[in-house]
Amino acid sequence: MTTPLIECVPNFSEGRDPAVIGQITAAIESVEGVTLLDVDPGRATNRTVVTFVGPPQPVIEAAVRAGRKAKELVDMRRHKGEHPRFGAMDVCPLVPVANITMDEVVSLAHQLGQRLGDEVGISGYFYEYAARRPERRNLAACRAGEYEGLPAKLKDPDWKTDFGPGTFDPACGVTAVGARDFLVAYNVNLNTTSTRRANAVAFDIREKGRIRTVDGTPGGKPVLDDHGQPVWEPGSLKAVKAIGWYIAEYGIAQISINLTNLGVTPVHVAFDECCRRAEARGLRVTGSELVGLMPLNALLDAGRYFLRKQRRSLGVSDKELIKIAVKSLGLGDLYPFRPEEKIIEYAIAAKAAGRRGPQPARSEVASGAEAPPASLTRTPLDDFVWETASESPAPGGGSVSAAIGAMGAALATMVANLSAHKQGWDDRWEEFSRWAEEGKRCHDALLRLVDEDTAAFNALMASFGLPKGTDAEKAARSTAIQAATKGAIEAPLRVMQVALESMQVARQMAETGLPASVSDAGVAALAARSAVMGAHLNVKINARSVKDKAWIDDVLRRSAEMERRAQELEREILALVEPRLGT
Repeated sequence: MTTPLIECVPNFSEGRDPAVIGQITAAIESVEGVTLLDVDPGRATNRTVVTFVGPPQPVIEAAVRAGRKAKELVDMRRHKGEHPRFGAMDVCPLVPVANITMDEVVSLAHQLGQRLGDEVGISGYFYEYAARRPERRNLAACRAGEYEGLPAKLKDPDWKTDFGPGTFDPACGVTAVGARDFLVAYNVNLNTTSTRRANAVAFDIREKGRIRTVDGTPGGKPVLDDHGQPVWEPGSLKAVKAIGWYIAEYGIAQISINLTNLGVTPVHVAFDECCRRAEARGLRVTGSELVGLMPLNALLDAGRYFLRKQRRSLGVSDKELIKIAVKSLGLGDLYPFRPEEKIIEYAIAAKAAGRRGPQPARSEVASGAEAPPASLTRTPLDDFVWETASESPAPGGGSVSAAIGAMGAALATMVANLSAHKQGWDDRWEEFSRWAEEGKRCHDALLRLVDEDTAAFNALMASFGLPKGTDAEKAARSTAIQAATKGAIEAPLRVMQVALESMQVARQMAETGLPASVSDAGVAALAARSAVMGAHLNVKINARSVKDKAWIDDVLRRSAEMERRAQELEREILALVEPRLGT
Protein backbone atom coordinates (compact mmCIF):
# COMPACT_ATOMS: atom_id res chain seq x y z
CA MET A 1 0.00 0.00 0.00
CA THR A 2 1.35 3.44 -0.98
CA THR A 3 2.29 5.65 1.96
CA PRO A 4 0.03 8.69 2.56
CA LEU A 5 1.85 11.99 2.25
CA ILE A 6 0.84 15.35 3.71
CA GLU A 7 2.36 18.82 3.67
CA CYS A 8 2.55 21.16 6.65
CA VAL A 9 3.06 24.91 6.16
CA PRO A 10 3.37 26.56 9.58
CA ASN A 11 3.90 30.34 9.70
CA PHE A 12 5.97 31.66 12.62
CA SER A 13 5.95 35.24 13.89
CA GLU A 14 9.70 35.66 13.51
CA GLY A 15 11.40 36.63 10.27
CA ARG A 16 14.49 38.55 11.39
CA ASP A 17 16.48 36.38 13.79
CA PRO A 18 18.20 33.49 11.94
CA ALA A 19 19.11 31.81 15.23
CA VAL A 20 15.47 31.53 16.32
CA ILE A 21 14.35 30.38 12.87
CA GLY A 22 17.15 27.84 12.80
CA GLN A 23 16.14 26.33 16.15
CA ILE A 24 12.52 25.98 15.00
CA THR A 25 13.48 24.28 11.73
CA ALA A 26 15.99 22.06 13.56
CA ALA A 27 13.11 20.82 15.73
CA ILE A 28 11.21 19.91 12.56
CA GLU A 29 14.18 18.12 11.00
CA SER A 30 14.76 16.12 14.18
CA VAL A 31 11.78 13.93 13.28
CA GLU A 32 12.61 10.83 11.22
CA GLY A 33 10.67 10.65 7.96
CA VAL A 34 10.03 14.39 7.58
CA THR A 35 11.52 16.35 4.68
CA LEU A 36 12.03 20.09 5.19
CA LEU A 37 11.43 21.65 1.77
CA ASP A 38 11.52 25.40 2.25
CA VAL A 39 12.21 28.11 4.82
CA ASP A 40 11.08 31.56 3.66
CA PRO A 41 11.72 34.39 6.16
CA GLY A 42 10.46 37.93 5.54
CA ARG A 43 12.07 40.86 7.31
CA ALA A 44 9.29 43.38 6.65
CA THR A 45 6.53 40.94 7.61
CA ASN A 46 8.67 39.58 10.49
CA ARG A 47 7.30 36.17 9.57
CA THR A 48 8.74 32.88 8.34
CA VAL A 49 6.83 30.38 6.21
CA VAL A 50 8.14 26.83 6.60
CA THR A 51 7.18 23.92 4.34
CA PHE A 52 7.77 20.26 5.15
CA VAL A 53 6.27 16.97 4.00
CA GLY A 54 6.10 13.38 5.14
CA PRO A 55 3.79 10.61 6.34
CA PRO A 56 1.02 11.84 8.67
CA GLN A 57 2.31 10.89 12.12
CA PRO A 58 5.90 12.15 11.62
CA VAL A 59 4.47 15.43 10.26
CA ILE A 60 2.20 15.80 13.30
CA GLU A 61 5.14 15.14 15.62
CA ALA A 62 7.31 17.69 13.78
CA ALA A 63 4.56 20.32 14.00
CA VAL A 64 4.21 19.75 17.76
CA ARG A 65 7.97 20.11 18.25
CA ALA A 66 8.02 23.27 16.14
CA GLY A 67 5.12 24.73 18.14
CA ARG A 68 6.90 23.95 21.39
CA LYS A 69 10.09 25.64 20.17
CA ALA A 70 8.19 28.70 18.89
CA LYS A 71 6.41 29.06 22.24
CA GLU A 72 9.79 28.93 23.94
CA LEU A 73 11.61 31.43 21.68
CA VAL A 74 9.09 33.89 20.19
CA ASP A 75 7.66 36.67 22.37
CA MET A 76 4.57 38.23 20.81
CA ARG A 77 4.78 41.21 23.17
CA ARG A 78 7.71 42.47 21.11
CA HIS A 79 6.47 41.45 17.67
CA LYS A 80 5.88 44.02 14.94
CA GLY A 81 5.36 43.24 11.25
CA GLU A 82 3.33 43.97 8.15
CA HIS A 83 1.44 40.66 8.12
CA PRO A 84 -1.70 39.97 10.21
CA ARG A 85 -0.80 37.69 13.15
CA PHE A 86 -1.98 36.54 16.56
CA GLY A 87 0.50 33.94 17.74
CA ALA A 88 4.08 32.68 17.85
CA MET A 89 3.11 29.75 15.64
CA ASP A 90 0.53 31.87 13.88
CA VAL A 91 -1.03 29.26 11.61
CA CYS A 92 -0.35 25.59 11.00
CA PRO A 93 -2.27 24.15 8.04
CA LEU A 94 -2.09 20.53 6.86
CA VAL A 95 -2.46 19.82 3.15
CA PRO A 96 -3.11 16.47 1.42
CA VAL A 97 -0.36 15.62 -1.08
CA ALA A 98 -0.80 11.96 -2.04
CA ASN A 99 -2.81 8.87 -1.09
CA ILE A 100 -4.91 10.59 1.56
CA THR A 101 -8.34 12.23 1.63
CA MET A 102 -9.29 15.63 2.97
CA ASP A 103 -11.48 13.97 5.60
CA GLU A 104 -8.43 12.10 6.87
CA VAL A 105 -6.42 15.33 6.95
CA VAL A 106 -9.19 17.02 8.95
CA SER A 107 -8.92 14.25 11.55
CA LEU A 108 -5.13 14.77 11.64
CA ALA A 109 -5.58 18.53 12.12
CA HIS A 110 -7.83 17.87 15.11
CA GLN A 111 -5.23 15.48 16.47
CA LEU A 112 -2.52 18.12 16.04
CA GLY A 113 -4.56 20.80 17.80
CA GLN A 114 -5.27 18.45 20.70
CA ARG A 115 -1.58 17.68 21.10
CA LEU A 116 -0.56 21.34 20.91
CA GLY A 117 -3.05 22.11 23.65
CA ASP A 118 -2.36 19.12 25.91
CA GLU A 119 1.42 18.79 25.49
CA VAL A 120 2.58 22.35 24.74
CA GLY A 121 -0.10 24.52 26.34
CA ILE A 122 -0.92 26.40 23.13
CA SER A 123 -4.53 27.54 22.64
CA GLY A 124 -6.11 27.98 19.24
CA TYR A 125 -8.81 27.58 16.64
CA PHE A 126 -9.53 25.12 13.85
CA TYR A 127 -10.09 26.72 10.43
CA GLU A 128 -10.85 25.87 6.78
CA TYR A 129 -11.98 22.23 6.41
CA ALA A 130 -11.00 21.51 10.03
CA ALA A 131 -13.35 24.20 11.41
CA ARG A 132 -15.90 22.88 13.91
CA ARG A 133 -18.05 26.00 13.56
CA PRO A 134 -18.91 27.60 10.19
CA GLU A 135 -17.94 31.11 11.30
CA ARG A 136 -14.41 29.87 11.99
CA ARG A 137 -13.78 28.41 8.55
CA ASN A 138 -12.27 31.68 7.28
CA LEU A 139 -8.81 32.29 8.73
CA ALA A 140 -9.35 36.06 8.58
CA ALA A 141 -12.37 35.71 10.89
CA CYS A 142 -10.34 33.66 13.38
CA ARG A 143 -7.53 36.21 13.32
CA ALA A 144 -9.74 39.33 13.40
CA GLY A 145 -8.43 41.78 15.98
CA GLU A 146 -5.01 40.12 15.74
CA TYR A 147 -2.76 39.67 18.78
CA GLU A 148 -3.74 43.01 20.32
CA GLY A 149 -7.40 42.01 20.40
CA LEU A 150 -6.88 38.63 22.05
CA PRO A 151 -7.50 39.59 25.71
CA ALA A 152 -11.04 40.71 24.89
CA LYS A 153 -11.67 38.03 22.28
CA LEU A 154 -10.79 35.15 24.59
CA LYS A 155 -13.32 36.41 27.15
CA ASP A 156 -16.11 36.27 24.54
CA PRO A 157 -18.00 32.92 24.82
CA ASP A 158 -18.46 32.95 21.03
CA TRP A 159 -14.68 32.83 20.63
CA LYS A 160 -13.78 30.19 23.18
CA THR A 161 -10.79 28.34 21.75
CA ASP A 162 -11.17 24.90 20.14
CA PHE A 163 -8.13 23.50 21.95
CA GLY A 164 -5.68 24.42 24.70
CA PRO A 165 -6.17 26.26 28.00
CA GLY A 166 -8.16 29.08 26.38
CA THR A 167 -6.56 31.77 28.51
CA PHE A 168 -4.52 34.69 27.22
CA ASP A 169 -0.80 33.89 26.99
CA PRO A 170 0.91 37.26 26.42
CA ALA A 171 4.13 35.76 25.08
CA CYS A 172 2.68 33.02 22.87
CA GLY A 173 -0.73 34.27 21.76
CA VAL A 174 -2.82 31.62 19.99
CA THR A 175 -2.57 29.58 16.79
CA ALA A 176 -4.88 28.43 14.02
CA VAL A 177 -4.65 24.80 12.89
CA GLY A 178 -6.29 23.97 9.60
CA ALA A 179 -6.83 21.44 6.85
CA ARG A 180 -6.92 23.02 3.44
CA ASP A 181 -6.29 22.56 -0.25
CA PHE A 182 -2.96 23.57 -1.68
CA LEU A 183 -2.61 27.33 -1.23
CA VAL A 184 -0.16 29.47 -3.14
CA ALA A 185 1.13 32.56 -1.34
CA TYR A 186 2.05 34.95 -4.11
CA ASN A 187 3.06 38.61 -4.14
CA VAL A 188 2.85 40.92 -7.16
CA ASN A 189 5.38 43.77 -7.26
CA LEU A 190 4.39 47.34 -8.16
CA ASN A 191 6.38 50.37 -9.26
CA THR A 192 5.10 52.38 -6.30
CA THR A 193 5.74 52.76 -2.61
CA SER A 194 2.07 53.54 -1.86
CA THR A 195 0.31 50.97 0.31
CA ARG A 196 -3.00 52.73 -0.41
CA ARG A 197 -2.60 52.25 -4.16
CA ALA A 198 -1.50 48.63 -3.72
CA ASN A 199 -4.56 48.06 -1.55
CA ALA A 200 -6.78 49.56 -4.24
CA VAL A 201 -5.59 46.97 -6.75
CA ALA A 202 -5.89 44.21 -4.12
CA PHE A 203 -9.52 45.18 -3.49
CA ASP A 204 -10.15 45.26 -7.25
CA ILE A 205 -9.10 41.63 -7.67
CA ARG A 206 -9.90 39.81 -4.43
CA GLU A 207 -13.12 37.82 -4.16
CA LYS A 208 -14.26 39.76 -1.10
CA GLY A 209 -13.80 43.07 -2.93
CA ARG A 210 -14.53 46.31 -1.07
CA ILE A 211 -17.39 48.04 0.72
CA ARG A 212 -19.64 49.80 -1.77
CA THR A 213 -19.97 53.54 -1.13
CA VAL A 214 -22.77 55.91 -2.04
CA ASP A 215 -20.63 58.08 -4.29
CA GLY A 216 -18.33 55.25 -5.44
CA THR A 217 -15.22 56.72 -3.83
CA PRO A 218 -12.98 54.86 -1.35
CA GLY A 219 -13.71 55.84 2.24
CA GLY A 220 -17.06 57.39 1.30
CA LYS A 221 -20.38 56.77 2.98
CA PRO A 222 -21.10 53.01 2.82
CA VAL A 223 -24.17 51.58 1.16
CA LEU A 224 -26.13 49.59 3.78
CA ASP A 225 -28.43 46.59 3.32
CA ASP A 226 -31.86 46.12 4.90
CA HIS A 227 -30.19 45.00 8.13
CA GLY A 228 -27.95 48.06 8.32
CA GLN A 229 -24.83 46.14 7.29
CA PRO A 230 -22.36 47.42 4.67
CA VAL A 231 -22.83 46.05 1.17
CA TRP A 232 -19.73 44.49 -0.31
CA GLU A 233 -18.85 44.84 -3.99
CA PRO A 234 -17.03 41.65 -5.07
CA GLY A 235 -13.68 41.78 -6.81
CA SER A 236 -12.91 40.22 -10.18
CA LEU A 237 -11.28 36.93 -9.10
CA LYS A 238 -12.77 34.00 -7.25
CA ALA A 239 -10.80 32.00 -4.63
CA VAL A 240 -8.45 34.97 -4.13
CA LYS A 241 -7.56 36.83 -0.93
CA ALA A 242 -5.41 39.94 -1.24
CA ILE A 243 -4.12 43.01 0.57
CA GLY A 244 -1.60 45.71 -0.29
CA TRP A 245 1.51 46.48 1.72
CA TYR A 246 4.88 48.22 1.53
CA ILE A 247 8.06 46.14 1.80
CA ALA A 248 10.91 48.32 3.03
CA GLU A 249 13.43 45.54 2.31
CA TYR A 250 12.81 46.00 -1.43
CA GLY A 251 11.51 49.59 -1.39
CA ILE A 252 8.28 48.68 -3.20
CA ALA A 253 4.62 48.08 -2.53
CA GLN A 254 3.18 44.65 -3.26
CA ILE A 255 -0.20 43.05 -3.73
CA SER A 256 -0.02 40.11 -1.32
CA ILE A 257 -2.23 37.31 -2.64
CA ASN A 258 -3.41 33.95 -1.37
CA LEU A 259 -4.64 31.74 -4.20
CA THR A 260 -6.86 29.24 -2.40
CA ASN A 261 -7.95 27.17 -5.40
CA LEU A 262 -5.66 27.05 -8.43
CA GLY A 263 -8.38 25.29 -10.40
CA VAL A 264 -10.54 28.42 -10.07
CA THR A 265 -7.89 31.15 -10.34
CA PRO A 266 -4.43 30.03 -11.50
CA VAL A 267 -1.28 32.05 -10.86
CA HIS A 268 -1.06 33.40 -14.41
CA VAL A 269 -4.66 34.63 -14.36
CA ALA A 270 -4.07 36.47 -11.07
CA PHE A 271 -0.87 38.03 -12.46
CA ASP A 272 -2.48 39.26 -15.67
CA GLU A 273 -5.48 40.65 -13.80
CA CYS A 274 -3.11 42.55 -11.47
CA CYS A 275 -1.36 43.95 -14.53
CA ARG A 276 -4.67 45.07 -16.04
CA ARG A 277 -6.01 46.62 -12.85
CA ALA A 278 -2.70 48.28 -11.97
CA GLU A 279 -2.42 49.86 -15.41
CA ALA A 280 -5.94 51.26 -15.06
CA ARG A 281 -4.73 53.04 -11.90
CA GLY A 282 -1.56 54.39 -13.49
CA LEU A 283 0.66 51.74 -11.94
CA ARG A 284 2.90 49.10 -13.48
CA VAL A 285 3.55 45.53 -12.37
CA THR A 286 7.30 44.89 -12.39
CA GLY A 287 7.30 41.21 -11.45
CA SER A 288 6.17 38.85 -8.74
CA GLU A 289 7.37 36.72 -5.85
CA LEU A 290 6.47 33.22 -4.70
CA VAL A 291 6.34 32.71 -0.92
CA GLY A 292 6.93 29.06 -0.08
CA LEU A 293 6.38 26.51 -2.83
CA MET A 294 3.94 25.82 -5.65
CA PRO A 295 2.95 22.66 -7.54
CA LEU A 296 4.73 21.93 -10.81
CA ASN A 297 1.50 22.03 -12.81
CA ALA A 298 0.87 25.63 -11.75
CA LEU A 299 4.03 26.76 -13.52
CA LEU A 300 3.53 24.44 -16.51
CA ASP A 301 0.04 25.85 -16.99
CA ALA A 302 1.46 29.38 -16.78
CA GLY A 303 4.10 28.55 -19.38
CA ARG A 304 1.45 27.20 -21.76
CA TYR A 305 -0.73 30.26 -21.15
CA PHE A 306 2.00 32.71 -22.09
CA LEU A 307 3.12 30.64 -25.10
CA ARG A 308 -0.48 30.58 -26.31
CA LYS A 309 -0.61 34.37 -26.07
CA GLN A 310 2.51 34.47 -28.25
CA ARG A 311 0.93 31.98 -30.71
CA ARG A 312 3.81 29.61 -30.08
CA SER A 313 3.75 25.82 -29.89
CA LEU A 314 2.99 24.38 -26.45
CA GLY A 315 4.68 21.04 -27.08
CA VAL A 316 8.00 22.00 -25.53
CA SER A 317 9.84 20.51 -22.56
CA ASP A 318 8.79 21.13 -18.98
CA LYS A 319 12.08 22.97 -18.50
CA GLU A 320 11.21 25.38 -21.32
CA LEU A 321 7.66 25.86 -20.01
CA ILE A 322 9.03 26.72 -16.57
CA LYS A 323 11.53 29.16 -18.10
CA ILE A 324 8.75 30.93 -20.03
CA ALA A 325 6.55 31.08 -16.91
CA VAL A 326 9.32 32.47 -14.69
CA LYS A 327 10.22 35.14 -17.25
CA SER A 328 6.61 36.08 -17.98
CA LEU A 329 5.59 36.29 -14.32
CA GLY A 330 8.77 38.13 -13.38
CA LEU A 331 9.51 35.62 -10.63
CA GLY A 332 13.16 36.64 -10.68
CA ASP A 333 12.39 40.33 -10.14
CA LEU A 334 13.56 40.49 -6.51
CA TYR A 335 15.96 37.50 -6.34
CA PRO A 336 16.77 34.45 -8.47
CA PHE A 337 13.98 31.88 -8.82
CA ARG A 338 15.32 28.35 -8.31
CA PRO A 339 12.87 25.65 -9.52
CA GLU A 340 14.56 22.96 -7.44
CA GLU A 341 13.74 24.97 -4.31
CA LYS A 342 10.36 26.50 -5.18
CA ILE A 343 8.51 23.73 -7.04
CA ILE A 344 7.25 21.14 -4.59
CA GLU A 345 7.86 18.04 -6.74
CA TYR A 346 11.38 19.18 -7.61
CA ALA A 347 12.15 20.09 -4.02
CA ILE A 348 11.11 16.64 -2.80
CA ALA A 349 13.24 14.99 -5.50
CA ALA A 350 16.23 17.22 -4.73
CA LYS A 351 16.03 16.42 -1.02
CA ALA A 352 15.78 12.71 -1.77
CA ALA A 353 18.79 12.90 -4.08
CA GLY A 354 20.72 14.76 -1.38
CA ARG A 355 20.01 11.98 1.11
CA ARG A 356 21.27 9.37 -1.37
CA GLY A 357 24.43 11.36 -2.02
CA PRO A 358 26.26 11.80 -5.33
CA GLN A 359 26.28 8.72 -7.56
CA PRO A 360 29.54 7.87 -9.38
CA ALA A 361 29.44 7.69 -13.16
CA ARG A 362 29.65 4.15 -14.51
CA SER A 363 32.68 5.08 -16.60
CA GLU A 364 34.55 6.19 -13.46
CA VAL A 365 34.45 2.86 -11.65
CA ALA A 366 34.96 -0.78 -12.47
CA SER A 367 32.02 -2.51 -14.13
CA GLY A 368 29.63 -3.90 -11.52
CA ALA A 369 31.22 -1.93 -8.68
CA GLU A 370 28.14 0.14 -7.83
CA ALA A 371 24.38 -0.16 -7.84
CA PRO A 372 22.46 0.94 -10.94
CA PRO A 373 21.48 4.63 -10.97
CA ALA A 374 18.22 5.57 -9.26
CA SER A 375 16.85 6.77 -12.60
CA LEU A 376 18.26 5.82 -15.98
CA THR A 377 16.62 8.82 -17.60
CA ARG A 378 18.47 11.17 -15.23
CA THR A 379 21.89 9.77 -16.17
CA PRO A 380 24.12 10.96 -19.02
CA LEU A 381 23.66 9.01 -22.24
CA ASP A 382 27.09 7.41 -22.04
CA ASP A 383 26.35 6.15 -18.50
CA PHE A 384 23.05 4.68 -19.74
CA VAL A 385 25.00 2.82 -22.44
CA TRP A 386 27.60 1.63 -19.93
CA GLU A 387 24.88 0.42 -17.57
CA THR A 388 23.13 -1.43 -20.39
CA ALA A 389 26.39 -3.07 -21.49
CA SER A 390 27.29 -4.24 -17.96
CA GLU A 391 26.94 -7.76 -16.62
CA SER A 392 23.67 -6.82 -14.90
CA PRO A 393 20.60 -8.11 -16.84
CA ALA A 394 18.77 -4.82 -16.27
CA PRO A 395 18.31 -2.44 -17.96
CA GLY A 396 17.55 -4.70 -20.87
CA GLY A 397 15.57 -4.80 -24.07
CA GLY A 398 12.41 -3.37 -22.55
CA SER A 399 14.09 -0.22 -21.21
CA VAL A 400 16.10 0.21 -24.40
CA SER A 401 12.91 -0.14 -26.47
CA ALA A 402 11.27 2.57 -24.34
CA ALA A 403 14.31 4.81 -24.82
CA ILE A 404 14.27 4.27 -28.61
CA GLY A 405 10.55 5.06 -28.62
CA ALA A 406 11.11 8.23 -26.58
CA MET A 407 13.70 9.44 -29.07
CA GLY A 408 11.35 8.72 -31.96
CA ALA A 409 8.47 10.58 -30.32
CA ALA A 410 10.82 13.48 -29.54
CA LEU A 411 11.82 13.70 -33.23
CA ALA A 412 8.19 13.82 -34.32
CA THR A 413 7.56 16.52 -31.69
CA MET A 414 10.52 18.52 -32.99
CA VAL A 415 9.05 18.57 -36.50
CA ALA A 416 5.70 19.75 -35.12
CA ASN A 417 7.37 22.53 -33.12
CA LEU A 418 9.43 23.68 -36.10
CA SER A 419 6.33 23.64 -38.29
CA ALA A 420 4.39 25.74 -35.76
CA HIS A 421 7.08 28.42 -35.98
CA LYS A 422 7.57 28.44 -39.76
CA GLN A 423 7.30 31.87 -41.30
CA GLY A 424 4.14 32.16 -43.35
CA TRP A 425 2.37 29.36 -41.46
CA ASP A 426 1.23 31.58 -38.57
CA ASP A 427 -2.42 30.66 -39.09
CA ARG A 428 -1.53 26.97 -38.53
CA TRP A 429 0.37 27.30 -35.25
CA GLU A 430 -2.43 25.78 -33.16
CA GLU A 431 -2.72 22.78 -35.48
CA PHE A 432 0.97 21.97 -35.15
CA SER A 433 1.01 22.86 -31.45
CA ARG A 434 -1.64 20.20 -30.79
CA TRP A 435 0.50 17.60 -32.57
CA ALA A 436 3.57 18.75 -30.62
CA GLU A 437 1.68 18.36 -27.33
CA GLU A 438 0.64 14.85 -28.32
CA GLY A 439 4.25 14.00 -29.19
CA LYS A 440 5.43 15.41 -25.86
CA ARG A 441 2.86 13.31 -24.01
CA CYS A 442 4.23 10.22 -25.75
CA HIS A 443 7.92 10.89 -25.19
CA ASP A 444 7.36 11.81 -21.55
CA ALA A 445 5.41 8.57 -20.99
CA LEU A 446 8.11 6.52 -22.74
CA LEU A 447 10.82 8.13 -20.64
CA ARG A 448 8.98 7.06 -17.50
CA LEU A 449 8.69 3.55 -18.93
CA VAL A 450 12.48 3.30 -19.27
CA ASP A 451 12.70 3.10 -15.48
CA GLU A 452 9.38 1.30 -15.00
CA ASP A 453 10.50 -1.60 -17.17
CA THR A 454 13.73 -2.02 -15.20
CA ALA A 455 11.80 -1.76 -11.92
CA ALA A 456 9.36 -4.43 -13.10
CA PHE A 457 12.24 -6.76 -14.03
CA ASN A 458 13.92 -6.20 -10.65
CA ALA A 459 10.63 -6.95 -8.87
CA LEU A 460 10.40 -10.22 -10.80
CA MET A 461 13.94 -11.19 -9.80
CA ALA A 462 13.16 -10.34 -6.17
CA SER A 463 10.12 -12.64 -6.21
CA PHE A 464 12.34 -15.59 -7.13
CA GLY A 465 14.35 -14.91 -3.98
CA LEU A 466 11.40 -15.36 -1.62
CA PRO A 467 11.56 -18.27 0.86
CA LYS A 468 10.14 -21.61 -0.28
CA GLY A 469 10.59 -23.93 2.70
CA THR A 470 7.03 -24.52 3.91
CA ASP A 471 3.95 -25.16 1.79
CA ALA A 472 2.60 -21.72 2.73
CA GLU A 473 5.87 -20.06 1.71
CA LYS A 474 5.87 -21.96 -1.59
CA ALA A 475 2.32 -20.83 -2.32
CA ALA A 476 3.10 -17.20 -1.43
CA ARG A 477 6.25 -17.31 -3.58
CA SER A 478 4.35 -18.74 -6.55
CA THR A 479 1.67 -16.05 -6.25
CA ALA A 480 4.31 -13.31 -6.03
CA ILE A 481 6.15 -14.66 -9.09
CA GLN A 482 2.96 -14.71 -11.14
CA ALA A 483 2.07 -11.14 -10.13
CA ALA A 484 5.60 -9.90 -10.85
CA THR A 485 5.64 -11.68 -14.22
CA LYS A 486 2.46 -9.90 -15.21
CA GLY A 487 4.10 -6.64 -14.16
CA ALA A 488 7.11 -7.44 -16.34
CA ILE A 489 4.71 -7.91 -19.26
CA GLU A 490 2.54 -4.87 -18.63
CA ALA A 491 5.49 -2.44 -18.80
CA PRO A 492 6.64 -3.39 -22.34
CA LEU A 493 3.00 -3.70 -23.41
CA ARG A 494 2.57 -0.07 -22.42
CA VAL A 495 5.75 0.80 -24.35
CA MET A 496 4.19 -0.76 -27.44
CA GLN A 497 0.97 1.18 -27.00
CA VAL A 498 2.57 4.60 -26.48
CA ALA A 499 5.19 4.15 -29.23
CA LEU A 500 2.38 3.19 -31.62
CA GLU A 501 0.44 6.31 -30.62
CA SER A 502 3.51 8.45 -31.34
CA MET A 503 3.54 7.17 -34.93
CA GLN A 504 0.38 9.17 -35.62
CA VAL A 505 2.37 12.33 -34.91
CA ALA A 506 5.18 11.13 -37.20
CA ARG A 507 2.67 10.33 -39.95
CA GLN A 508 1.05 13.74 -39.79
CA MET A 509 4.44 15.47 -39.85
CA ALA A 510 5.55 13.34 -42.79
CA GLU A 511 2.47 14.47 -44.68
CA THR A 512 2.05 18.13 -43.69
CA GLY A 513 5.05 19.15 -41.58
CA LEU A 514 8.02 21.33 -42.42
CA PRO A 515 9.47 20.03 -45.72
CA ALA A 516 13.06 20.51 -44.56
CA SER A 517 12.43 18.16 -41.62
CA VAL A 518 10.54 15.39 -43.38
CA SER A 519 13.50 13.02 -42.98
CA ASP A 520 13.21 13.46 -39.21
CA ALA A 521 9.59 12.33 -39.39
CA GLY A 522 10.82 9.22 -41.21
CA VAL A 523 13.43 8.49 -38.55
CA ALA A 524 10.74 8.99 -35.89
CA ALA A 525 8.66 6.30 -37.57
CA LEU A 526 11.59 3.89 -37.78
CA ALA A 527 12.42 4.41 -34.11
CA ALA A 528 8.80 3.98 -33.02
CA ARG A 529 8.41 0.79 -35.05
CA SER A 530 11.61 -0.58 -33.49
CA ALA A 531 10.32 0.30 -30.01
CA VAL A 532 7.08 -1.57 -30.69
CA MET A 533 8.84 -4.65 -32.04
CA GLY A 534 11.51 -4.65 -29.32
CA ALA A 535 8.96 -4.35 -26.52
CA HIS A 536 6.92 -7.13 -28.16
CA LEU A 537 9.88 -9.49 -27.78
CA ASN A 538 9.89 -8.74 -24.04
CA VAL A 539 6.17 -9.46 -23.81
CA LYS A 540 6.59 -12.81 -25.55
CA ILE A 541 9.59 -14.03 -23.53
CA ASN A 542 7.72 -13.47 -20.25
CA ALA A 543 4.40 -14.79 -21.55
CA ARG A 544 5.55 -18.42 -21.35
CA SER A 545 5.67 -18.23 -17.53
CA VAL A 546 2.11 -16.94 -17.01
CA LYS A 547 -0.40 -19.51 -15.80
CA ASP A 548 -3.46 -17.32 -16.39
CA LYS A 549 -4.18 -18.52 -19.94
CA ALA A 550 -7.13 -16.21 -20.65
CA TRP A 551 -5.14 -13.16 -19.56
CA ILE A 552 -2.01 -13.99 -21.55
CA ASP A 553 -3.97 -14.99 -24.66
CA ASP A 554 -5.59 -11.56 -24.65
CA VAL A 555 -2.19 -9.87 -24.14
CA LEU A 556 -0.59 -11.80 -27.00
CA ARG A 557 -3.49 -11.02 -29.31
CA ARG A 558 -3.32 -7.29 -28.55
CA SER A 559 0.47 -7.10 -28.77
CA ALA A 560 0.55 -8.94 -32.11
CA GLU A 561 -2.04 -6.52 -33.48
CA MET A 562 0.01 -3.52 -32.28
CA GLU A 563 3.12 -4.85 -34.00
CA ARG A 564 1.20 -5.45 -37.22
CA ARG A 565 -0.19 -1.90 -37.08
CA ALA A 566 3.26 -0.40 -36.36
CA GLN A 567 4.76 -2.11 -39.40
CA GLU A 568 1.84 -0.94 -41.51
CA LEU A 569 2.23 2.66 -40.29
CA GLU A 570 5.97 2.55 -40.92
CA ARG A 571 5.33 1.68 -44.58
CA GLU A 572 2.72 4.43 -44.90
CA ILE A 573 4.99 7.06 -43.34
CA LEU A 574 8.02 6.16 -45.43
CA ALA A 575 5.83 6.26 -48.55
CA LEU A 576 4.93 9.85 -47.58
CA VAL A 577 8.54 10.77 -46.79
CA GLU A 578 10.29 9.50 -49.91
CA PRO A 579 8.57 11.78 -52.48
CA ARG A 580 9.27 14.85 -50.30
CA LEU A 581 13.01 14.20 -49.96
CA GLY A 582 13.71 15.74 -53.37
CA THR A 583 16.06 12.99 -54.57
